[in-house]
Amino acid sequence: MRKAVLFFAAMLAMSTAVMAEDHVMAATHGSKKSADEAAPTVLSLSLKEAQDYAIKQNRSLKNASLAVQEAYAARWQTIASLLPQVDGSYSYSNYLGYSATLSMMGADVNINMPNVGAFGVTASMGLNGQGIVGVLLNNIAIDMKKLSLEKSESELRGSVMASYVSVLALQSISSLLDSSLINIQDLEAMTRHAVEAGAAEQTAADQIRVRVNTLKNSINSQKRTIELATNALKVLLDVPVETELVLTENIDDVLSPDRVLALLGQNFAIENNLSYQLLQKQVELAKKNVHMAGWAYGPTLSVGYNYMNQHYYGEGGMRMTPPNTVQLSVRMPLWSSGKRAAGVVEKKIALEEAKNTLSETTDNLEIQYRQLCFNLTNAYETYINEKDNIEVSQRVFNSATEKFKWGASSNLELTNASNDLINAQSTYVQAMLELVNAQVELEQFLNN
Repeated sequence: MRKAVLFFAAMLAMSTAVMAEDHVMAATHGSKKSADEAAPTVLSLSLKEAQDYAIKQNRSLKNASLAVQEAYAARWQTIASLLPQVDGSYSYSNYLGYSATLSMMGADVNINMPNVGAFGVTASMGLNGQGIVGVLLNNIAIDMKKLSLEKSESELRGSVMASYVSVLALQSISSLLDSSLINIQDLEAMTRHAVEAGAAEQTAADQIRVRVNTLKNSINSQKRTIELATNALKVLLDVPVETELVLTENIDDVLSPDRVLALLGQNFAIENNLSYQLLQKQVELAKKNVHMAGWAYGPTLSVGYNYMNQHYYGEGGMRMTPPNTVQLSVRMPLWSSGKRAAGVVEKKIALEEAKNTLSETTDNLEIQYRQLCFNLTNAYETYINEKDNIEVSQRVFNSATEKFKWGASSNLELTNASNDLINAQSTYVQAMLELVNAQVELEQFLNN
């Protein structure tokens, strides 16, 4: 018995390296702490810090990380099913004083049936081709889970960047509106004093008052929009709504022309695209499924060892069971009415479908890359133009304000300059968000 136990212990030791790897990888992907800690009341973040914070806190990503751990656990279950399985047992039988009567040489002999206790150890191991292919399938499943996790992280980083920039853009426009309101309020006060002195008509003061109210409405609307955008960013960061967010970067830090031009000048390597990598893994998975179905025709080798030790409490008893038994068997499938053949055909069809999808995607990715580059180029040019427009509109408004102070321009000219400035600010924000979205899409496509 001791030799047999040592034999199976050695076989179990061979699997230690694989099990250790699974434990290390599971610990790596499961190292994110649960969000039990109290959220800070004030959170100051750069764009990179905001992206990292969101990845750490996001519950969907935590589930994706847990899915990786589940894949490792599933692989170990498959490996373990191919390794020795050892079971122990103990049984006790009490025959309540029963005696068996045997006829021997014409005479009846009573044989007492003593109570008996039996201790047994059974070790078995089965090996077949489908089990080995199953381990390879688990390896591919782990790779696909990792790629899905990486893709989710990339998408979350892009969403945080778009939300972060939208808050910065709205805050900058709000500052411009505040400065414009101060200028208009100064004109309103000056016009009101002129009316009181009889140097201007009440109509002019009323028209300036309308401009003041219009700007105030725009500022109030802008503040509400900023609050909505900030709350959207808080959702991505998974922080309470009462947490105060302080964004430590400005628009020029995030929307760098050098960064955009470097992105446009980067060569497209299709093997870096996450969608392409996932489709490649799907083709590999389909190939292994064909092998799995083919191994249904293969044999299954089984080996087992059984140890049984019986102890009789009392006199008598016959030991009919040998203490040590080794079994070796080979099972070969012979006929399944076409079930296995149909299974192979099904998996081959699935493989062809996966290959066709990969080929189609490969052809489309180059076109998609060119389209994304065009979108980013167009968005960047539009952003530059709108940025220049808002600077020009601001100068025109300041000039009209100054002229109005000295009576060199009409109220209509001031009104038009104010409306042009508000429209330019709105268009500028829209161009900025389109640039960010185009940049994020291309970065995710290139897996930057």
